[in-house]
Amino acid sequence: MNNRMTIFACVTIIIGFMVAVQFQAVSEPENREGRNMAELRQDLVAEKEKQQRLNEELERQREILYQLEQTEDVEEVMGDVITELQEQAGLTEVSGPGIILKIDVAFDVDYEGGAIRSVPPYLVRLLINELNIQGATHIAIDMQRYVATTAIREANGRTLVNGSWLSHFPLEIKVITDDPESMHHAMMSSQSRELFSYENLSLVSTPVNQVELPAYEKDYRVRFMEPVQEGS
Repeated sequence: MNNRMTIFACVTIIIGFMVAVQFQAVSEPENREGRNMAELRQDLVAEKEKQQRLNEELERQREILYQLEQTEDVEEVMGDVITELQEQAGLTEVSGPGIILKIDVAFDVDYEGGAIRSVPPYLVRLLINELNIQGATHIAIDMQRYVATTAIREANGRTLVNGSWLSHFPLEIKVITDDPESMHHAMMSSQSRELFSYENLSLVSTPVNQVELPAYEKDYRVRFMEPVQEGS
């Protein structure tokens, strides 16, 4: 009995750690003064998507608790949970049906300040939020796996994802989803596509039967957590 409880406690700690990583905030709170309508709309979409994910995770935890109450094989249940969380956290390679989004310069013209060098970070974030709302299960931006701690920033006029520069155009975003056709049509008529056109960028979606995404290769940053000594 003690051995079983020890295993249960250890695995529960691991699960708690991975869940915390999965829902950790991506960046520090931003100053909302002077933000344009597109950015405010992006924040609203992101908060709705976050609430949906939290509700789904709560339901999943209730299912796990029920399974633990009904079985004697705690190790098997926890092993399945850890495998599932590793996949959700982007720590494994995944493949399945989905869509491939291609972003390119719409017209070969220069704007004031020079040619377009990269997709603006706010557009990438808006696109990711729309993909999540449309049912994306896994996303890779220019072969960089998108996870809860992924940072999308701009430096020297170019956009970085997970600390890596985005490639020059055309840029590909690969998405795995249960309903590629539905997501394809949604993205081709989405607000994101219209906003991309304002930046002289085109957004094209192609549904595919099989798409492969790499695992997240960076180190996870975990804040607001520290190990607790036994008996403390």
